[in-house]
Amino acid sequence: MQIKAKAVIENFVKKQENNNSERKVDIVAFQPSAGRNASTNDSVTEDQPLIDWDQIREDAVKWEKKKWADLPPIKKNFYVESPSTSSMTEVQVDNWRKENFNITCDDLKDGAKRPIPNPTCKFEDAFQCYPEVMENIKRAGFQKPTPIQSQAWPIILQGIDLIGVAQTGTGKTLSYLMPGFIHLDSQPVLKRNGPGMLVLTPTRELALQVEAECSKYSYKGLRSVCVYGGGDRDGQIQDVSKGVDIIIATPGRLNDLQMNNFVNLRSVTYLVLDEADKMLDMGFEPQIMKILLDVRPDRQTIMTSATWPYAVRRLAQSYLKEPMIVYVGTLDLVAVNTVKQNIIITTEEEKRTHIQTFLESMSPKDKVIVFVSRKAVADHLSSDLILRHISVESLHGNREQSDREKALENFKTGKVRILIATDLASRGLDVHDITHVYNYDFPRNIEEYVHRVGRTGRAGRTGMSITLITRNDWRVATELINILERANQSIPEELVLMAERYKANKLKREMEKKMGKPQGKPQKFY
Repeated sequence: MQIKAKAVIENFVKKQENNNSERKVDIVAFQPSAGRNASTNDSVTEDQPLIDWDQIREDAVKWEKKKWADLPPIKKNFYVESPSTSSMTEVQVDNWRKENFNITCDDLKDGAKRPIPNPTCKFEDAFQCYPEVMENIKRAGFQKPTPIQSQAWPIILQGIDLIGVAQTGTGKTLSYLMPGFIHLDSQPVLKRNGPGMLVLTPTRELALQVEAECSKYSYKGLRSVCVYGGGDRDGQIQDVSKGVDIIIATPGRLNDLQMNNFVNLRSVTYLVLDEADKMLDMGFEPQIMKILLDVRPDRQTIMTSATWPYAVRRLAQSYLKEPMIVYVGTLDLVAVNTVKQNIIITTEEEKRTHIQTFLESMSPKDKVIVFVSRKAVADHLSSDLILRHISVESLHGNREQSDREKALENFKTGKVRILIATDLASRGLDVHDITHVYNYDFPRNIEEYVHRVGRTGRAGRTGMSITLITRNDWRVATELINILERANQSIPEELVLMAERYKANKLKREMEKKMGKPQGKPQKFY
């Protein structure tokens, strides 16, 4: 057997050597001979033209100008400052901003800064020249504008690009919709080949909600359509092809219709990137970039976000021109102070007992969203509760769109008072009478925690959040303590100890790394 094996190995080695020598011959065959080396190489380099990058850049600029040359000009400034707004002194403006959640404004234009407009404290101050808008507001029964609306309206109505950073539930949707209606109706040329206003949102639910707001405050017969993945694609294509003024869309489906030439975005003059931070979290940046290639560069752009991380700043730098920024409260994360936050330190095994006890103690008027980390957990928990004869609905990405809409409708109308959801429902979901948020699983980051808590305590109401924390969540303990401190909430002693243990463990691991000691469990070597 050894002799046979030796023979096989020798044959194999010989074959490999032969193959290698053949390859070398092939390589040599393609090498130019020493005698003709210089002349051949010179002719080859002469034949290959050099790339003229300056010319390519010039051509790109020319093509860009040609692409947008035939479009009509845009009118952007429609603001007429009311006497009561213009008569406000600097001290009055500063006091108003401090009293209204410490609003801060800044001009991000390079060079000489523009004056920040005074806030419009009453609806009449912003829309005195637009009686139809005033009628819609009176019909809705609003008493006064929210802080973000008061400060954003005079900026947007002047045609300035805006970044609005505020917590969810602060009236951001109407802060861009109302000026958008006026902008659209006041354009000098109304013969458009496509929509004039585009609102991009991260989720289907938020898109449908914005569309509902759009229809509710309809202005001068402007038609809107909602375009989102999971919906009837053919129906959406038909709606768009009939002619539409406003498109509210999720980036994926809109990009699909755009690439297949079902929608023309060249006529869009008013663009909104709603919940920009969530769109980036969900990985929509490539689709947003493709969509904006077909939207005219001299448009007016509004961006809203609940947080202000680096990725959102980069997006704002790329797609907004000389914007102003308005942020309500602070750029640090802060949970709404109308929500009482309860933290329970527990184990994975005891979670079911905790939630069962809570759901059994609910009063008939209570309405709760239970947030879980994964779709499978949502299904398991809802099945378990249904078997216990507790009426629940679930909401996550694996459910059919019709089922998601039905679940949300049943929850909004009060047919079902318990909704089990993934973070799909943490942004923009506007159900005013939610009394409790139950964090069955802690979210993957602290930003999502703030958004979840913001589902309750909306529109001036109070609410309560209950959060279950296990040993697996100890890395977020310090950040959670900061959020609780800022909102003046009580901090459990166990949470403080958990944060200290995590810091000590992290320090220990860093020291071991510096000293070159093995970390974690010893490995077995064979």
